[in-house]
Parts: sequence; C-alpha cells; structure tokens
Amino acid sequence: MDIRHLQYFMEVARLQSFTKAAESLYITQPTISKTIRNIEDELGVTLFDRSNKRIELTDAGRIIYEQAQPIVKSFQSLSAELGDLKNLQKGHIRLGLPPMVGSSFFPEVIGQFHKKYPQVTMQVFEDGAKKVEKDVESGLLDVGVAVLPIDEDQFHSFSFVREKLMLLVHPSHHLSGRGAVPLAELAGESFVLFREDFALHDRIITECVRVGYQPRIVYESSQWDLISGMVAANLGIALLPETICREVDQERIRIIPLINPSIPWQLGMIWRKDRYLSFAAREWISFAKSILMVDKPVN
Repeated sequence: MDIRHLQYFMEVARLQSFTKAAESLYITQPTISKTIRNIEDELGVTLFDRSNKRIELTDAGRIIYEQAQPIVKSFQSLSAELGDLKNLQKGHIRLGLPPMVGSSFFPEVIGQFHKKYPQVTMQVFEDGAKKVEKDVESGLLDVGVAVLPIDEDQFHSFSFVREKLMLLVHPSHHLSGRGAVPLAELAGESFVLFREDFALHDRIITECVRVGYQPRIVYESSQWDLISGMVAANLGIALLPETICREVDQERIRIIPLINPSIPWQLGMIWRKDRYLSFAAREWISFAKSILMVDKPVN
C-alpha cells in the first residue's frame, strides 16, 4: 500500500461512492474498486459495508480513515511545499563574499534577485576568499565568490572579473610620478596587505618572492578602504585590484600600473560539484551569471 492507495481510500470514504470517487480522481471505477480490494486483502479487513446503496465505513475502515488523514494531509503539504520550492516561492541561500567584492558587484544583483523572488531569503557571509572557498567545500555555504583559479575537480565556477593589481602610493612617494613600476623595484618598501585569509595576501607575497625578495609587511587588514587610508597617510604602499582603485580618493593616492610581472586578479562564483544544490541556489547562480557576465571587459 502506498500514498496513492490511501488517497483513493480517503476519497471513497469522503464521497461514500466508488463512482463519485473515480470521477473526482479522474480514474475508472474498476481501478478504484480493485485498489480498495487490494488494500483489504493486504490488511485482512473489510473497509466498507457495501450492503446498502450508499457505502459506509466499517469499524476497521473508520480506524484507518482516522489514521490516514494526517498522513495524506502531510503528503499534500509536502507536495505543495516542493511545488513552492520548484517555483521559487520559498528557499534560502547561503552566499559567501569577500568584503572588497560585495560592495562593488553584488548589492544591485542581490536587489534584482530579491525583487524577482521576494520569498527567497539570502544570508550573506563576509570572509576572505580562502575562507569562502573552504566553507563552500565543507558545505557551510551554498555558493561563494573566490579568487580563481580554484580546484576544478571539486568546484564548478564561472568567472565574472579579470583585472590586474595596481600599485597605490602616497603623492609624495618617490615612485608617484612613474608611468609604470616593476614589482622588483618595490623591494624594501613597507607593504599594507590584506589579512592571511584573503587570497591576495599569498598571491602578492608569492610574486614578490619570485622576483627576489620577501616583502616587509607593516600592516594587514580585511578592509580595502582602511588599506587605502593607510597609503593616504603615507604609512606604506599597497597593491589593489583595478575595481577597488576606482573607489579610492585619487587626490590623496597615486595609482600606478604594476609590471614585470603584472599580477592578475580573477574572480569567480564557485559551488561544489558533488553536493546537492537547492532550486533557489541554482536559480541564483543562473541569475547572477546573466547579469555579472554581460559586457564585462577582459583585460
């Protein structure tokens, strides 16, 4: 006996007629009669008294009817809720964003998504890209934004930003008048970096070591505006993505292209390959991709 059999039984009991129940369920009367007989054979009881023109529940039938009501009701509720999920009438998304990414790219996207799907809630967690990647991997987050490349065996992704890091110096700095600066010339400078849980922290150190020196780090922060503020106060130099550089006060800071090598900064939205993704999360990925990847320059 399955839930469909219980639904047939409940409809016959409600209408007190096999014919009316069959019409209500859009099936034939022989089908519903056979189903009720199969239930009776399986349980070893008679469910309906068929001796009168209008059938009635037996004692055993009334017991099953009372017990079946909450079961059928719960199943109907489950079906309705699943329908709501499929139609995105409800849902919840856990999204991880690095702080410098969130304010630059996502308020408008999240706003448009909420307008289209007002019943879908979104919880945004701000952490460095390395922490976001780790939390997507562990399942604490459904989707997140990370610095690419990532482990393609574990994650699906799409890229929506390809930029380079720029050098930020105080206007009085001896390099402020240069048209471009090789990374090697920054040996001995005081660096203001993102914290260790940010992918750029390791990326910058790795590139400095590659050209022959260990950078001298005087301050680390999770906030790009604080980093640029330290540069404006002439407390050190910084390397920040082009998108962030457009937000800084260029009256107080000089922004110079970095060369030999230039350091790429590529952002992507990531999600696990081997984990179930909710209807809401799948729609968010598709929605964000349609907006973020339109007319994005590739440097």
